[in-house]
Amino acid sequence: MAVVTVILVFLLAVIASHFLARLLPFAVPLPLLQIALGAGLATIGFDVRFEPHLFLLLFIPPLLFLDGWRIPKGALFRDWKPILALAIGLVVFTVVGMGWFIGWLVPGVPLAVAFALAAILSPTDPVALGAMTAGTPLPSRLTHVLEGESLLNDATGLVCFSFAVGAVMTGTFSLGRASLSFLLVAGGGLLAGLLVTWLTGWLNHRLVQRTGEEPGIQILLSLLVPFAAYLVAESMHVSGILAAAVAGIAMHYSELAGRPRAATRMQRTAVWDTVQLALNGTIFVLLGEQLPRLVLELPRAASEAGTSVSNWDLAGYVLVITLALGLLRFAWVWAALRMTVLRRTLQGTQARMPQSRLIAVMAAAGVRGAITLAGILTLPLVLDDGRAFPARELAVVLAMGVILTSLLVTSVVLPWLARGLDHDLPDPGRADAEAAARIAATEAAIQRIEQALASQAGREDDSQAAYSEAGVQVLELYRRRLEYGDHGGEDAAAARRRLHAGRKLRAIGLRAERDELYRLRRARVIDDELHSRLVREVDLAEAGLEPAPAR
Repeated sequence: MAVVTVILVFLLAVIASHFLARLLPFAVPLPLLQIALGAGLATIGFDVRFEPHLFLLLFIPPLLFLDGWRIPKGALFRDWKPILALAIGLVVFTVVGMGWFIGWLVPGVPLAVAFALAAILSPTDPVALGAMTAGTPLPSRLTHVLEGESLLNDATGLVCFSFAVGAVMTGTFSLGRASLSFLLVAGGGLLAGLLVTWLTGWLNHRLVQRTGEEPGIQILLSLLVPFAAYLVAESMHVSGILAAAVAGIAMHYSELAGRPRAATRMQRTAVWDTVQLALNGTIFVLLGEQLPRLVLELPRAASEAGTSVSNWDLAGYVLVITLALGLLRFAWVWAALRMTVLRRTLQGTQARMPQSRLIAVMAAAGVRGAITLAGILTLPLVLDDGRAFPARELAVVLAMGVILTSLLVTSVVLPWLARGLDHDLPDPGRADAEAAARIAATEAAIQRIEQALASQAGREDDSQAAYSEAGVQVLELYRRRLEYGDHGGEDAAAARRRLHAGRKLRAIGLRAERDELYRLRRARVIDDELHSRLVREVDLAEAGLEPAPAR
C-alpha cells in the first residue's frame, strides 16, 4: 500500500508542476519545478529507496523506445555521421579526458573510479533538454542531431561505465578486450531490438488478419514492446538500453508493411503522450526526493575526498567538472565541424564554419539527467574481496551535483544562446517534396472515387442519386485542391455534417491518399517526418468522418 501511495503522490506532483509552471508570474523550467516539488515531498516525510536496476527497467526503455519511434527517420539516417560522432566519439573523448581530469582534480578518487564517474557523466538527457528548450525551439537539423545523439550515447556511456567498474573490481583493464566487448554488447543490443520488433510485428500482423484489429490490444502491445526488447537484450548480456531505442526505430518500419487503423493510431498517440508526460515528470520528482539524502551524505563524501576537504570544496569540484564537461563538448563539436569543412573544401565543395553561437548551443545542450542518476547509484557497495568500494559516496555526490548544476546552468544559458537563432533552417527540396506528395495523394483519391462511382452506375434507386450527387461534391473538393493549390485537407467538423453517401466516398478518397503516401515513403520519395505529418492529417480527417458511438 505504501508503494501505491508514493506512486499516486508522485503523479499528483507531476500534475501540480504543470499547473504551477503556468500559474507562476515568471518562467521556471519544468524539470527544476518538479525537482523542487520532489525535495518538498522528502522534507515532509517521503523516503523512497531508489532501486537503480528497477528504475532502468521501468522508466528508461519506454522513453527511449518512444524517442526512437518518433524521431524523423530521414533526418536520423541523413545525419548519421554527426550523430555517431557525438554518440560514440564524444562519449569516448569525454571518458578519457574527464577521467584523467577528475583523477587529478579530486583527491581520494582512484583513477579507475574517476573513469567510471566520467563514463556515467557522458550521456546527455533528451527529456531535460526538451523541457529546457520548450519555450525557445532549436533549429530543426540541430534538434534532430541532438535527439539522435541522446538515443545512442546512453548505451555507449553505460558500456564504458561497466568497463570502468569492472576495472575497479578486478584491478585489471584490457583496451583490446574492452573494444571487442563494446562491439559485442552494442551489436547484440541492436540485433535484439530488431528481432523483438520484427517478431512482434509479424505475429501481430498475422493475428490481426485473422481476428480483426482491436485498438486497445494494439496500444497495450506497443507498451510492452520496449520492455520485451530490454529484457531480451539483458538476458543475452547485451545492451538493453540500445535494444529499446532500436526497437522504437524499427517499430516505424514494421508499421509501413502492416498499418493500423486511423482510430488505433490516434488513440495510441494519446496514450503514449500521457505515458511520456508521467514518466518524464516522475523522474525529476524522484531526483528531487533524493536531494535531502544527498545533503546528509556530504560529510561522508568529504571525508572520502580527504581530511582537509569541506562541503564548499565539494561544491567547487562540482562546478569545475560541469564547466570542464561543457568545454570538452565545445572543443569536440568545433573540431568535428572544422574537419567537415576542411574535407568539403578539399573535395571542391564550398563550405564554411557555422557561427560560434550555434556551437555554443550544442555545448550547452549536454545536460545530464536520468541515466546518470540511475547509473551512478548502481556502483557496488563492496569489492570482490569484501573491502568497501573506494570513494563510492564521493562519486555519487559529485554525479548528482553535476546533474543539478547542469540543469540549472542549461535552464539559464541555453534559452539565452538559442534566442535569435534561425528556428527554421533551410532544407533544400523540402517544400517541393511536400507539394508533390500532396498532389500525388489528391490525384490518387480522385481516381479511387471515380472508380467507386463507376461501380454504382448500374443501380437505379434513390441511394444511387444521393451517391452520385455526393460524389460530385467530394470530387469537386479534390479538384479544387489541384487547381488552386488548396492542399490543407478538409475540416473534420464539416465532414461530419455531410450525408452518409458523401462520408463514405470521402473515406474512400482518404484511404487512397494514405495508400499513396505510404507508397511514396516506401519509395523514399518523401522523408519520414513529412510522411508522418501528412498521414496524421489524413487520420484526423478520417476520424472526423466516423459516426459517434451509441450511448
